[in-house]
Amino acid sequence: MREQLQILDNIPINFSTEATLSVNIVLAVVMYCVALGIRPQTFIKLFIFPKSIFAGLFAQAIALPAITFLIVILLGKWITPMAAMGMILVAACPGGNISNFMSQLSKANIELSVSLTAIGTVIAPFLTPFNFWLWGSFYVNYVNNSAGGALQTLHIDYVQMFQTALLLLGLPLLLGILTVKYFPKFAQKLRKPLQYFSILFFIVMVIVAFNNNFDLFVNRTFIYIFILVLIHNSSIMGSGFGLAKLLKLPAKDQRTLTIETGIQNSGLGLALLFNPNIFPPDLAIGGMIHITAWWWIWQIVTGLGISFFWSRRAVRE
Repeated sequence: MREQLQILDNIPINFSTEATLSVNIVLAVVMYCVALGIRPQTFIKLFIFPKSIFAGLFAQAIALPAITFLIVILLGKWITPMAAMGMILVAACPGGNISNFMSQLSKANIELSVSLTAIGTVIAPFLTPFNFWLWGSFYVNYVNNSAGGALQTLHIDYVQMFQTALLLLGLPLLLGILTVKYFPKFAQKLRKPLQYFSILFFIVMVIVAFNNNFDLFVNRTFIYIFILVLIHNSSIMGSGFGLAKLLKLPAKDQRTLTIETGIQNSGLGLALLFNPNIFPPDLAIGGMIHITAWWWIWQIVTGLGISFFWSRRAVRE
């Protein structure tokens, strides 16, 4: 397995900045759809009784990278240093915006999901570089020092991150809440069609990603990337659910923490990997790129899968 993964270190993957822009625009529309089902008073309750918020932040900021490091150690004989560093990078990224839509589809606590996404995005410029440095250093110093080249200092533009959060999260959220307040009948009629559009969009996004890298996905070597991401994603989703159960959070919050922990902003990870000022072009980081890119696709598949499963089951309080 290790030998097969090493082959991927020098194989490029198609990544289009134009496609990322299109995805961000549609995500803003998806967020507007999510906002149509939000109850502002729930935010007040969340911050008066912030147990679920603290649990979610702990799961994302501490438990997720720690569990990832444990998985990397356990799989040490079978994975390459670049694949391991790719897993650590994904774990260091904040939660993804698509988790809000999936929480809504799952009948979970949408307000908690939005709160965790917003807080995670705001602290990401500080927390993501710190977690990547901390757990990456542990890996390089105590597990495999041949990965030292991948341990770069991450630079995340706070202003750009704030602008992205405002455009993808804040503005659609505000517009959605105002629509419900002043045009409730219109909001009710709009909610279902936009929800169907969102589902269709995510399915199309997966198909396009497969099509752009079809030769890679049919390559026998890629099965090992699939297995790694499957193990990683399943483990951290399970940890989010287990932590919520252990803390005896409400059933809706348990669903939210499962999704929030398992859906990462791997698009940010890709943007960092393709930044020549951070990762030099001559550095063979194909393993990191392939892990991060497949995470971006696979989390949509698993997220929609668990969302459909929960959408057909009533929430037991």
